[in-house]
Amino acid sequence: MCGIVFPAEWYPQSGVLVTWPHAGTDWCNMLEEVITCYVAFSKEILKREKLLVIVPPSLNVRQYFCDEEQKNLICVEAESNDSWSRDHGAISVFIDGRPTLIDFGFNGWGLKFAANLDNLITGKLFDKGTFKPETDYQNRLDFILEGGSIESDGKGTILTTACLLAPNRNQPLTQEQIDDYLKKTFGAERILWLHHGYLAGDDTDSHVDTLARFCDEETIAYVKCDDENDEHFGELKAMEAELKSFVAYNGKPYKLVPLPMADAVFEEGQRLPATYANFLIINKAVLLPYYGTPKDEIATKQLQEVFPDREIVGVDCRVLVRQHGSLHCVTMQFPDGII
Repeated sequence: MCGIVFPAEWYPQSGVLVTWPHAGTDWCNMLEEVITCYVAFSKEILKREKLLVIVPPSLNVRQYFCDEEQKNLICVEAESNDSWSRDHGAISVFIDGRPTLIDFGFNGWGLKFAANLDNLITGKLFDKGTFKPETDYQNRLDFILEGGSIESDGKGTILTTACLLAPNRNQPLTQEQIDDYLKKTFGAERILWLHHGYLAGDDTDSHVDTLARFCDEETIAYVKCDDENDEHFGELKAMEAELKSFVAYNGKPYKLVPLPMADAVFEEGQRLPATYANFLIINKAVLLPYYGTPKDEIATKQLQEVFPDREIVGVDCRVLVRQHGSLHCVTMQFPDGII
């Protein structure tokens, strides 16, 4: 294996990273409820692969899991601001065959939230010898890049959105300059940019993992809004048109799989960014956010057709969306050979 390979999420995995919620996070007012959610999806991961959990000093996470589950559980103490592992976690690549963790800067989605502790986690994990000895580390903290902002097809294509151009990320870099940076860093041949699509209440400036996801090299699942009276209708229709204009790595149009627009969820009068696109692909399964409506089953059926060889497991994420995120946002997968 030569050059740089950016594995797709459906490639074999060695484990998943989560950062456990605690009283010092924004989960403080709903801590018991969010821990119940974390335990539920963590158990599904532990059935199939390792789970690397960042825990604050003196917190006992093992109490939630049986002896059999703990065989795959790795707990590492480190302080954290919050629990959005997708965006502060390392992005894994292979460089000339060697597994490499790229540690990008995380600044709370453009200085919206504190992230000083989260930004140190990957370096601390590496220094503590958490990963396999052959794993390399790259310090790219001078460039702001959240894991939820990019999707890889494993074939040299990256899908992203204009969130990378948002203020307080990497300005004054232009789209062309960021395009070049991504190609060099990830060994990508092309970057597909979505300039339309958003979800109300989203703090990330429209991360791609809330809107459109690679399911295989030729398939993209995306959020589709059929209600002309919904505020998202026009932007998501324009995003759909952009997706239809793209071709896969082999030059063929993508197979586009529409996911239902989640029913509106509100907290104190504000609409929250509930989305079925925020699913997590793991070994032999796909964990799909549920929001307690009949659309949960519609999304399950659509994804089962896309992933016929994987179990689709619903996870109640109504508590996660109350902090403006969902299942993919609180997890980060490691490809095979990392942990």
